[in-house]
Amino acid sequence: MPLDTERGNGPDLVLVPGIAGPWEYVDLAVDALAAHFRVVTFSLGTASEGNDVEREAERVKAVLDARGIDRAIVCGISYGGVVATCFAAKWPARTAALVVASAPGAGWHLRPRHEVYAQWPRLFGPVFFAESPFRLRPELVAALPRRRDRLRFARWQIGTFFRRPIALPQLAARARALARHDVAADCSRVTAPTLVITGEQALDRVVPVDSTATYTRLIPGARCVVLERTGHLGTITRPAEFAALVRAFVDETGVASGFSRTTSHSEVA
Repeated sequence: MPLDTERGNGPDLVLVPGIAGPWEYVDLAVDALAAHFRVVTFSLGTASEGNDVEREAERVKAVLDARGIDRAIVCGISYGGVVATCFAAKWPARTAALVVASAPGAGWHLRPRHEVYAQWPRLFGPVFFAESPFRLRPELVAALPRRRDRLRFARWQIGTFFRRPIALPQLAARARALARHDVAADCSRVTAPTLVITGEQALDRVVPVDSTATYTRLIPGARCVVLERTGHLGTITRPAEFAALVRAFVDETGVASGFSRTTSHSEVA
């Protein structure tokens, strides 16, 4: 399986995936964004490469360097939003805009039982996965009211899991690193136009909406919008609507005018 991918035409956008790691888990969002942007995405690092937020931010820079992209819209989903914010803080000149979707904010911490899961991921990982469908069901029903659509989404998720299994120790290492990272310090150094996207308060049972909303308070001028009928998974349950919010933000802020060219996948070796 490729560790990165590129799709679409238009302003350059790098998409940082969530805590699971492989970019394939946000493939539906990649496709939707590719209708508006040249999207580059990649899989998070392995244990040997390091699983902390700052190393992942350096990986974003390496991906842009490899593609010859000087400046991009940096978009992160959940854990990837923390990484994207870290990148924007460290390399402001290379960040045309920042988009943070359902990301843990300043002061976020693992729930007590998840701290236990993170300490012994091989033992408790199956328990975490077993409880996830029950935790996410209200959101899925709201985002995908028709049962056949929920079944199609479930088949896609299961297929992705079998093609790119989640490495439980790496997921746990990222969760522990996230709890240690100083998100507020990164936010204080962000200068790029910023869009914060959340789901609905009652539907996000993974990261509290109030936690994601702290980015709006800590980043000067940041905007916050709600992706309706979604919780934590809105970027992949309602990907077209997610992409439309990002496109509208880019158009309203004039970010797209800062790109002197567009590049298609066929132009990149």
